[in-house]
Amino acid sequence: MDARMSLKLTSDEQIARMRADLRMGVPVVICNGPEKWLAAAAETLGPDRLADLRGLGCTLELALTDLRAHSLEIFPNEADVVRLRIPRDVTIDWIRSLSDPSDDLENPLDGPFEQIGGGCGDIHRAAIALAKQARLLPSVVVLQVTGDLEGVTDGLHCADITELRTAIHDSSPLSLVSSARVPLRVSHDAKVHVFRPQDGGDEHYAIEVGNPDRSKPVLSRLHSACFTGDLIGSLKCDCGPQLHGALEQIGAEGEGVLLYMNQEGRGIGLANKMRAYSLQDQGFDTVEANHRLGFEDDERNFRLGAEILKAMGFSSVRLMTNNPKKVERMNSAGVEVVERVPLKVGRNAINAGYLETKAKKSGHLL
Repeated sequence: MDARMSLKLTSDEQIARMRADLRMGVPVVICNGPEKWLAAAAETLGPDRLADLRGLGCTLELALTDLRAHSLEIFPNEADVVRLRIPRDVTIDWIRSLSDPSDDLENPLDGPFEQIGGGCGDIHRAAIALAKQARLLPSVVVLQVTGDLEGVTDGLHCADITELRTAIHDSSPLSLVSSARVPLRVSHDAKVHVFRPQDGGDEHYAIEVGNPDRSKPVLSRLHSACFTGDLIGSLKCDCGPQLHGALEQIGAEGEGVLLYMNQEGRGIGLANKMRAYSLQDQGFDTVEANHRLGFEDDERNFRLGAEILKAMGFSSVRLMTNNPKKVERMNSAGVEVVERVPLKVGRNAINAGYLETKAKKSGHLL
């Protein structure tokens, strides 16, 4: 075998590099048949690289989600993405202001904004999805590479749009990489299992208490990481009490599994969660804040939790949750939820409005 062929990056590896490049402000290349497009994350793109992109002489476009566009009073020509022409005389600050709603109320942006119609917008959707996976704001600068500019993409990581769509839709397979006994306050008979995705993404953890019978439904909690609630005692949410309450209940029963998924802020990442908190301080509720940032109510991938449970030998669970959508998604991912076990803890005077919004807008049973 030719060593050069055996060392070639797979499409998943290439896409993982592309996520890292976007975080560093480096453009990536998305191919659609003979077409080549450059895409850069609006959040990390610097003024020098913006000048370089302008120097190519191509039309620069800013792609936003429809949710972010609506908060700017821009009404999309397409269902889920907005493409705006970037004027030649605006700075990087204009791009960032359209992408980040932090100053919307103090410094509202006035149009008119020039929407670009035509085409299917697939490149723009894929680039936004890649930015989301990189835990960046869902806003990208894109341009089509035309004419004799082929050389400008040399050295940049590239993926075909079909491969990119597959990687975004299908989560990377998880593998168990290590396990060890970890005596806990709730039970000395506990193990921690670490699962790692093949694409180099975030690791996820399973805390197993006792030796649950794999042929029976296991008491389980699918818990998303919350730095503020789990570690520093934030009163803005109920995550910390839910984490510890679930462990207490598992410990009391003597067996069960808590999955600790690194999907901070319902899958938008800690930096974006802090942006959402800032918007909440301006008067928006948790769902409205996510929408102003351009995110859906919930960006988490619950299939990952189901895959971990199946890898551990479980096919059914008694799921500790107040969220019926979790039950639906676990069932659809191949893990039967035979019972929903309520976990109503952590309400306080500060997070009461947050919990009411979760009940009213996200369907939580509180």
